[in-house]
Amino acid sequence: MIEREDITGLILAGGRGSRMGGTDKGLQSLRGAPMAMHTMMRLSPQTGALLINANRNLAAYESFGVPVVTDSVPDFAGPLAGMLAGLEQCQTRWMVTAPCDSPFLPTDLVARLAQAIEREGAEMAMPVTVDEQGRRQTQPVFLLMPHTALDSLVAFLNGGGRKIEAWASQHRLAEVPFDDAAPFANINTLDELRTFEAR
Repeated sequence: MIEREDITGLILAGGRGSRMGGTDKGLQSLRGAPMAMHTMMRLSPQTGALLINANRNLAAYESFGVPVVTDSVPDFAGPLAGMLAGLEQCQTRWMVTAPCDSPFLPTDLVARLAQAIEREGAEMAMPVTVDEQGRRQTQPVFLLMPHTALDSLVAFLNGGGRKIEAWASQHRLAEVPFDDAAPFANINTLDELRTFEAR
């Protein structure tokens, strides 16, 4: 059994925010609170410990009351660099990731990923959704992985790899169907943020 207390949640807030004009996405206000705080409140009941991966405005993220980890790989190398930073500091057997700009993530996300790993004898689990046009979409930034994947991730990054799915596919991967794609929506632009605010 993968127990909740044996899973660390990592919120990925280390990107450039280039599609949001270079602003720090996780600190953009949504309904009166930073977007990353909304993500944290959704993820927190599903895991034991929590970490935030950020590469700027560290004091603002530290004010959330959980440890903040920065990329050890230079130049904003993407979400895998954030995952590496998390695994380097993770004190539990498992780690699950969520991006800071997905404030509506499913409340049963972690339990369903963990059950799939147990059921399928997998090493990692990733959600898969189907959109209104019937297109299948993997959600690679929501990844449940073992702490033992650290060495594999170091080797993948050192080899120039940057895509989460390419790395995850090197492991026994459970793809977990979620019927509703809406909770996985991420807010990439200020216009999208205003649209969500208005709902």
